[in-house]
Amino acid sequence: MNKIVYVEDEIEVGELISAYLKKHDIEVTIETRGDRAEATILAAQPDLVLLDVMLPGKDGMSLCRDLRSQWQGPIVLLTSLDSDMNHILALEMGANDYILKTTPPAVLLARLRLHLRQTQSHSVGEERPPAQRNSRFISFGKLSIDMLNRQVILDGENIALSTADFDLLWELASHAGQILNRDALLQTLRGVSYDGMDRSIDVAISRLRKKLHDNATEPFRIKTIRNKGYLFAPQAWETEAE
Repeated sequence: MNKIVYVEDEIEVGELISAYLKKHDIEVTIETRGDRAEATILAAQPDLVLLDVMLPGKDGMSLCRDLRSQWQGPIVLLTSLDSDMNHILALEMGANDYILKTTPPAVLLARLRLHLRQTQSHSVGEERPPAQRNSRFISFGKLSIDMLNRQVILDGENIALSTADFDLLWELASHAGQILNRDALLQTLRGVSYDGMDRSIDVAISRLRKKLHDNATEPFRIKTIRNKGYLFAPQAWETEAE
């Protein structure tokens, strides 16, 4: 079971979200004050930290900044402040994600699970060459993906992607060498289950292949694994598509 420390001063909000996450096998410790949170987190050593921004004693932005130098796990800000500037500031302070409290619980759960999976895959020492990665940057040969600036560079070319397509690429690249089926991708990216008819992932994969200069007839960078799903090939970014 994964462990989360959730720093939230609104007791009712904290209990509601905590109860929902516990139903999905995530153990939650609630801390109500920002000035006590750092000690609580370092003592608990959770798998993920969930922070409100407006907190008594110490705000979530400052807490994120100070915590980042001592603790390398994922930090997610969960807030009612719908502001691009706050979103940017949170990422610059070292947060992995910035989520609004109006986000549906299923989507919140999916995004938290994504960060937990990424952390767990890094901790088991999976084979990664020739990739270099941290929580916000991944590179494979001539391809680099910068989560902080949401920028993709391939062979020196800036690749323009929509928000949804960037998120899909990040998810695939974060699980390079692993087969991801449509259901897993839909659950993670949109918080919904695959109904057997939805082809939005297939369409998005097709767009990604085109923009990343994959071979349209026989894709070798983002492969289709028949009856299983899609595989991001980590060794395929040293050469140009034919």
